[in-house]
Amino acid sequence: MYSEWRSLHLVIQNDQGHTSVLHSYPESVGREVANAVVRPLGQVLGTPSVAGSENLLKTDKEVKWTMEVICYGLTLPLDGETVKYCVDVYTDWIMALVLPKDSIPLPVIKEPNQYVQTILKHLQNLFVPRQEQGSSQIRLCLQVLRAIQKLARESSLMARETWEVLLLFLLQINDILLAPPTVQGGIAENLAEKLIGVLFEVWLLACTRCFPTPPYWKTAKEMVANWRHHPAVVEQWSKVICALTSRLLRFTYGPSFPAFKVPDEDASLIPPEMDNECVAQTWFRFLHMLSNPVDLSNPAIISSTPKFQEQFLNVSGMPQELNQYPCLKHLPQIFFRAMRGISCLVDAFLGISRPRSDSAPPTPVNRLSMPQSAAVSTTPPHNRRHRAVTVNKATMKTSTVSTAHASKVQHQTSSTSPLSSPNQTSSEPRPLPAPRRPKVNSILNLFGSWLFDAAFVHCKLHNGINRDSSMTAITTQASMEFRRKGSQMSTDTMVSNPMFDASEFPDNYEAGRAEACGTLCRIFCSKKTGEEILPAYLSRFYMLLIQGLQINDYVCHPVLASVILNSPPLFCCDLKGIDVVVPYFISALETILPDRELSKFKSYVNPTELRRSSINILLSLLPLPHHFGTVKSEVVLEGKFSNDDSSSYDKPITFLSLKLRLVNILIGALQTETDPNNTQMILGAMLNIVQDSALLEAIGCQMEMGGGENNLKSHSRTNSGISSASGGSTEPTTPDSERPAQALLRDYALNTDSAAGLLIRSIHLVTQRLNSQWRQDMSISLAALELLSGLAKVKVMVDSGDRKRAISSVCTYIVYQCSRPAPLHSRDLHSMIVAAFQCLCVWLTEHPDMLDEKDCLKEVLEIVELGISGSKSKNNEQEVKYKGDKEPNPASMRVKDAAEATLTCIMQLLGAFPSPSGPASPCSLVNETTLIKYSRLPTINKHSFRYFVLDNSVILAMLEQPLGNEQNDFFPSVTVLVRGMSGRLAWAQQLCLLPRGAKANQKLFVPEPRPVPKNDVGFKYSVKHRPFPEEVDKIPFVKADLSIPDLHEIVTEELEERHEKLRSGMAQQIAYEIHLEQQSEEELQKRSFPDPVTDCKPPPPAQEFQTARLFLSHFGFLSLEALKEPANSRLPPHLIALDSTIPGFFDDIGYLDLLPCRPFDTVFIFYMKPGQKTNQEILKNVESSRTVQPHFLEFLLSLGWSVDVGRHPGWTGHVSTSWSINCCDDGEGSQQEVISSEDIGASIFNGQKKVLYYADALTEIAFVVPSPVESLTDSLESNISDQDSDSNMDLMPGILKQPSLTLELFPNHTDNLNSSQRLSPSSRMRKLPQGRPVPPLGPETRVSVVWVERYDDIENFPLSELMTEISTGVETTANSSTSLRSTTLEKEVPVIFIHPLNTGLFRIKIQGATGKFNMVIPLVDGMIVSRRALGFLVRQTVINICRRKRLESDSYSPPHVRRKQKITDIVNKYRNKQLEPEFYTSLFQEVGLKNCSS
Repeated sequence: MYSEWRSLHLVIQNDQGHTSVLHSYPESVGREVANAVVRPLGQVLGTPSVAGSENLLKTDKEVKWTMEVICYGLTLPLDGETVKYCVDVYTDWIMALVLPKDSIPLPVIKEPNQYVQTILKHLQNLFVPRQEQGSSQIRLCLQVLRAIQKLARESSLMARETWEVLLLFLLQINDILLAPPTVQGGIAENLAEKLIGVLFEVWLLACTRCFPTPPYWKTAKEMVANWRHHPAVVEQWSKVICALTSRLLRFTYGPSFPAFKVPDEDASLIPPEMDNECVAQTWFRFLHMLSNPVDLSNPAIISSTPKFQEQFLNVSGMPQELNQYPCLKHLPQIFFRAMRGISCLVDAFLGISRPRSDSAPPTPVNRLSMPQSAAVSTTPPHNRRHRAVTVNKATMKTSTVSTAHASKVQHQTSSTSPLSSPNQTSSEPRPLPAPRRPKVNSILNLFGSWLFDAAFVHCKLHNGINRDSSMTAITTQASMEFRRKGSQMSTDTMVSNPMFDASEFPDNYEAGRAEACGTLCRIFCSKKTGEEILPAYLSRFYMLLIQGLQINDYVCHPVLASVILNSPPLFCCDLKGIDVVVPYFISALETILPDRELSKFKSYVNPTELRRSSINILLSLLPLPHHFGTVKSEVVLEGKFSNDDSSSYDKPITFLSLKLRLVNILIGALQTETDPNNTQMILGAMLNIVQDSALLEAIGCQMEMGGGENNLKSHSRTNSGISSASGGSTEPTTPDSERPAQALLRDYALNTDSAAGLLIRSIHLVTQRLNSQWRQDMSISLAALELLSGLAKVKVMVDSGDRKRAISSVCTYIVYQCSRPAPLHSRDLHSMIVAAFQCLCVWLTEHPDMLDEKDCLKEVLEIVELGISGSKSKNNEQEVKYKGDKEPNPASMRVKDAAEATLTCIMQLLGAFPSPSGPASPCSLVNETTLIKYSRLPTINKHSFRYFVLDNSVILAMLEQPLGNEQNDFFPSVTVLVRGMSGRLAWAQQLCLLPRGAKANQKLFVPEPRPVPKNDVGFKYSVKHRPFPEEVDKIPFVKADLSIPDLHEIVTEELEERHEKLRSGMAQQIAYEIHLEQQSEEELQKRSFPDPVTDCKPPPPAQEFQTARLFLSHFGFLSLEALKEPANSRLPPHLIALDSTIPGFFDDIGYLDLLPCRPFDTVFIFYMKPGQKTNQEILKNVESSRTVQPHFLEFLLSLGWSVDVGRHPGWTGHVSTSWSINCCDDGEGSQQEVISSEDIGASIFNGQKKVLYYADALTEIAFVVPSPVESLTDSLESNISDQDSDSNMDLMPGILKQPSLTLELFPNHTDNLNSSQRLSPSSRMRKLPQGRPVPPLGPETRVSVVWVERYDDIENFPLSELMTEISTGVETTANSSTSLRSTTLEKEVPVIFIHPLNTGLFRIKIQGATGKFNMVIPLVDGMIVSRRALGFLVRQTVINICRRKRLESDSYSPPHVRRKQKITDIVNKYRNKQLEPEFYTSLFQEVGLKNCSS
């Protein structure tokens, strides 16, 4: 910079301004004169009463003569008062430039600049080191320095010449004291900080008031280079350059750029009046004031200065050993401090720095998350950037790796490790680089030369050949000697000798080298999207990474740790050629992640931080093998680092062959990880790799069957099965036999190669840990349960034993948590149990056949029983305790609700989902209105239904009239709408007394005919019947028998007549009776058989039934006990009737139907183009498929299927249009054609006409793509068809014509979308349809998914403005006190950012995931995802985010609980309180007679 200018070095050397006339006389003369002359002057100053009197010196001549004496007096020994008096006088006189006083001679006041220049030259004598006591000299020097400070700060009269003399004076005194080697406890060591501090402060003041000319800058640069062995020099330089940088950034990048905060003490060094141009000029010159900081790593250069050389050669001219200077032992620390200072500057330019608590410059943040953006760089180019990659100034030999590394702790590690920021806690998010930061090339132009040189300090390259810089013969010889002696010290000596100082060895420069490497990693990780980096920089950086990631003989643990710590986003930045370092990173991760202790790194870095960064890198490497397949990686250095021909670095390998190693690292990391956050990241990665493998295999199978080649959907570069990959995987050779990765490879090589093997291994590992190490930790437990839920959805065939293992482990987990002691039961514990029940439901619904196994069914039902009642009926071998005998004591009501939901899932959903009405509704789509509409009986109305309630939890709506359809009218039939906790079901029932086959063949009941009698069968006997047996006549009479006379003995004539009449009458009667008997027999013989008059016939079948009564009776609901109020309970009877005539009844029934049966979630999807900042710009992007990337449309279709809002019976993203079962738009077909011919892009899914929808048995999600207010209506009205050919348009017709997956039972005939609703979601959602009740649905979570083309735009995403566009209507419903209000903090809104990379992969950024409930998997911050798995993982993450939010909410009630509460409310309001006789009577009466007219 100053090559054309002459240095003032010779001017300073030849200046005799500090010599006096008295120097020509003998020493005794000078001493006596000085003592005599100075004493009265000093005493006058020391006595305030005398100081105001007339001054002793009045003329110019007197003053100059006295100054000659004082000049000599300053060189005297410090044993008397003379020197002190001299200092007092001069420090008083120089104040003439500040504020003239009476004690100052008049000539000095008249021409202060001239005299002060002379005084400054004389004062140099004071700073010459003396042999005697140093404390008084130090005190006097400090007095002078303070006076100089005051002079520079307060003087307004100083001329340029005075400023220049002042600067040269400060340079000279610094050089006198600081240039020679430091003496322990000497004056230089004590004054160094103050000396350099005053020099820099005065220099900055001079820059403001009288900018130094180039020769002064050049002289300062040359002289400062001679003082760098003092820590204070680098420390003060670091403070000044940081303070200047803070000012520079403020006006260069404006207020929007993150402020570089420095301590107030340092900021005050920069004069406030310094203008911007001056700051810029001063900053660049000060930056290079230290020359090349990398020289600090080379003692040979530092010790080659003239002052060192003077002491280096002894009297006989023989060189001493270089390490005799203790000051050189501090060079590693000074080198580190210089690198830390440069690191601070780099972080400031990137916008990611943070202030430290002490006065030192800010500590750079070594862990950060990298994006990219555009900015204009104003940094000037550097003229030293074109260096060879392998330049190495050091000549010291790096010792081979040994166990001594653990003991080499840097000086500053007592307070904080050198590689991690002390104020960086493990839970803090990594700051993003500022969007307006300069380009990578600009920063490297400034700092790259220094950083690259520092990063290769003491490195062995090209098979150990070191390239030495040219140096003097003496320094080379000395350093050779030093290297020889260092290499002779054995490892045992270093470890056993407690006095051993690790600073003596060049290994100790690792801290500074590590800082440089970490800084470079941060620079390259801050590359913006689409930014180009010079190939020279990239190649040198990759060389650095390969060197720093060595795990063989040349391993350097601080550098390795620093590279890993600062490189998490390295593979997310689209760096050209970054894949060449993938094998080296994998080898490094194999060293770090499976190592539980990380003992070799503990002295340098927080192991948890190191593991977290390693896991982040692993997350970005995992998709590469599947993505690039059989593509071979480039080999950068064949055999450069090892003479072993079998080294894996020598041969190119396919990416697919790296898969097994990556999976093994992942498994090893999970087995050794103890930090909750790190563990959750690993769990997310496991689901990612398992799902990706499964999808890839599924695509591969389809291709093999179809015989086709790769198409748009399958972007994998290989069709071969993954099982062939493991053969090519190679394990790097390493002398470290302790590495667990070797054992992991042996154990898992066989069963982690396919998707099924990965799935099984993941299940085994997670279930084993879930019930051992993790069950105490809530965050890990929740993540593990989410992982198991995700694994249940992976479509891979695995053995039922493995699936059973997952279900059994969740059951065991629930048992353990429920059995924990009462003091440990907390809301968090119950949240873990609820999450476990939800996981159980997922497994059961995804694999319903598991309950076909008896033991699995028994285990699940026991867990449900445990959750509902608090205990199992049978524990071990104890007696069975029946439900009626148990006292219900659940762990909590939340646990009980979750167990009930699981029971409902088992009984209602397993094997029955999706229902005939489609996945959009697990309920029947039939209600009273539908039955009335489609029955063929005109007399049916809504009052034709009977309403009963069973057990206070199920409402039965019974229609007794036949529907007039395919039902047989001759049989008793009843149509029942069952409304329970789990939803609404419709059953049409008929009472059949015959088998189905007979019923089909027989139209009407016909009784069997009577058989014809056969009278000719058998024998007939004529028998005379007697009243008494014949033996009676043979019994002889006794006297008593004869006591009654016979009739003829007593008859008289009169009696005879009467007797004759009676006899004749009897004879006539007998004849008559015989006649009649004969006549009747004749008539009987004439008649046919059987007689139709007298024959018995069966009654005809009944035509009218009280089918409601029959149903209740046959199902056991109708009994005397069921109608009685239960004793000692406020619950109603088991069976009650409802009075549907009470006003409001049907409104409440409709309200109950609106309560969803599943949790519902809403996702709003935005597309953000580069540079956009306003919500209108972002919303307009989706209006045309031409303005978005094709992958975005593909991503949308992978989230769910398209549904028509008007016909959709599920959640649509807004309560006003959701769960509709009787509405449709008749005119939609004609409009559909218009829409199809328009390119309206993804805005079709804005919730007005269509929406993307996904549902499974347990949840439903609406994916809404908000668009501007006028977009859809304009496109419909304009009717202009734009048929430009566009690749993206090929996808849209498929989107629009895709049939709905819901199976509609009935065509609908009502329009649910009025004109006011055809506005934007935000305007529509403020107007609900008239007459439609909206239930309070409680807290809801609205997740946003943002597709960002440029990663840096994440910082500018206008979330607060877009909050108005993501309304669902839930937050405005009445009585919804727990809803998500508009005042919700932005940082709590979950946002998933998706950034497409040039490789075809996608980078994920999660925002708003803070707190114990919010680190949700499978997507975690910084993850890389493939196209195949993106949709699944986003959807699964959304489900888990919403589940976590519901777990966290204090007031959330599950759907079945809300429905149960509403049913109870209906019972209390509309119960028909009849007596038992009235109830029975009503069952026999026809319903609705009184209300037919209504």
